[in-house]
Amino acid sequence: MNAEYEKEIGGKIRFYREKKKMTQELLSAKLQLEGCDITRSALAKIEVGQRHIYIDELKALVKLLGIKYEDLL
Repeated sequence: MNAEYEKEIGGKIRFYREKKKMTQELLSAKLQLEGCDITRSALAKIEVGQRHIYIDELKALVKLLGIKYEDLL
């Protein structure tokens, strides 16, 4: 994936996470309950575009943040 796109998507994830008043720790715990093996550190890296996001993580994020795929993409 293009690094610019990863930064943009990561920034949107952070925006919607903060809008829901969730910490990275809380969101990563909820993602783990959804079956995504992700740490707070990995989520932080996604938010700044330093780590790729996997489809299962994207699917769970959309569900947990209560948004549409279009909101991130």
